[in-house]
Amino acid sequence: MINEYQIRVVPEVAAQEDRLKDWLADEYGFDVRTICGVRILKRSIDARQRQIFVNLKVRVYVNEQPHDDEYQRTEYPNVEGRPQVIVVGAGPGGLFAALRLIELGLRPIVLERGKNVHDRKKDLANITKTQKVDPESNYCFGEGGAGAYSDGKLYTRSKKRGNTDKILNVFCQHGASTAILADAHPHIGTDRLPKVIEAMRNTIIRCGGEVHFQTRMTRLIIENGQLTMDNCLAGRVVGVEAVANNYPSSIINSQLEYRGPVILATGHSARDVYRYLAEAKVEIDAKGIAVGVRLEHPSQLIDQIQYHNKQGRGKYLPAAEYAMVTQVEGRGVYSFCMCPGGFVIPAATDKQQIVVNGMSPANRGTQWSNSGMVVEIRPEDVETMDNGKWNSQLRVLRFQEELERMCWQQGNMQQTAPAQRMADFVNGKLSYDLPKSSYAPGLISSPLHFWMPKMITKRLQEGFKTFGRNAHGFLTNEAVLIAVETRTSSPVRIIRDRETLQHVRVQGLFPCGEGAGYAGGIVSAGVDGERCAEAAAQYLRAE
Repeated sequence: MINEYQIRVVPEVAAQEDRLKDWLADEYGFDVRTICGVRILKRSIDARQRQIFVNLKVRVYVNEQPHDDEYQRTEYPNVEGRPQVIVVGAGPGGLFAALRLIELGLRPIVLERGKNVHDRKKDLANITKTQKVDPESNYCFGEGGAGAYSDGKLYTRSKKRGNTDKILNVFCQHGASTAILADAHPHIGTDRLPKVIEAMRNTIIRCGGEVHFQTRMTRLIIENGQLTMDNCLAGRVVGVEAVANNYPSSIINSQLEYRGPVILATGHSARDVYRYLAEAKVEIDAKGIAVGVRLEHPSQLIDQIQYHNKQGRGKYLPAAEYAMVTQVEGRGVYSFCMCPGGFVIPAATDKQQIVVNGMSPANRGTQWSNSGMVVEIRPEDVETMDNGKWNSQLRVLRFQEELERMCWQQGNMQQTAPAQRMADFVNGKLSYDLPKSSYAPGLISSPLHFWMPKMITKRLQEGFKTFGRNAHGFLTNEAVLIAVETRTSSPVRIIRDRETLQHVRVQGLFPCGEGAGYAGGIVSAGVDGERCAEAAAQYLRAE
């Protein structure tokens, strides 16, 4: 007999299988000896009251051994010799596009400007050791994209856009813990996600696809290209030209060409791609982003606040999460990418930039918890700073760049990040010292309230006051603000048709994922990658 139940238990029962079996036997009148297995299907923590409960959906096997698979497998056929599609970028959008193409009987050719997920580690370590950033291999560029080494959180609100459950199941098929299928806020962990990504790449290659690292797209190959009445490019993409970064520039074959329709999944930091599209008159538009700081608290303090207990999380609860949101002067102020028990990391992609992000290992076991604290920025909030040099479609991108450069100058022109204690920031005071931080390149005290744009700092100050009233102890000088968080999403949207997912004027080009302005995280980018693969398959069938 197999039964499913929705139950509500204390954390120590939820965390121990024997205790859970005893509870189920008492509650539903079973002989505990007949319970052969319990599978947790859904799990969430209710910490609204002092007594913490865990809500579970469980499948109970009585006098019957569990025999069903913990996850749904996807079959990937061999696609050697089949029509090919070029996938530019090996982040979640590109990887899931490639896997879906294989499902559909098409051969993906994946081009990734950065290194494979293993070799990236050395370049990430060098950021701290040398204070220098490799512009082709960093926390944003390389196999797995920006998500590979920035936490692996899988929570998404974009469930109407596609099959989010399938994305999670594909992760499990490639080595992720099946706990991600149950948890309300699933999380793989920065330490485990690289092996999952490598397994996904191996599936692509085993089935006849190709993956080329250190291969950067330089231009689209467009047939019948012509400018329309409104000075936008129309035509048909038939491939891409690329340069192999691992070849010396003197070698002729470092210039490469790949033919086929193109899924463009380059991520939110590929500014050279945005500039190329603008110069080529491929229609794009400025898109709103969110900008602010990375806020870091001692994890024990967040546990105490969220779990209403001076002892913190105790033995059976995970590091506590939080989500904060308010409105200040007509713009949203909110927490973003919360990393309990994590690190703050340097996420710049070029010289003369400081950008910060957050990540967590699977056990979320560090002594710090951090999140982005950001302010909504709309295109109309940003003055056109082109001075005749840059298209106004890139004005939000230019705003990002200028703020990151200002931050670099404040950080002694290294990856040392300017920082300020939280209460000092709210009160407009310089912090004469800073708390210990997880940010490995180091912090330098700086008056963020003074040099950052007022449209950001004033809203953050008011937002922090609101959050402090809602969560006693949250607004404190034990917390530190680390500048600057700018890469929350793409500053550009590459315009595409809602039905075909092709660019509105350039056929055979499928803007995809977070970098194109159509996703906001690992799962939503994966969903969009699958949709673009399906659209590319439909396009090839119609040719």
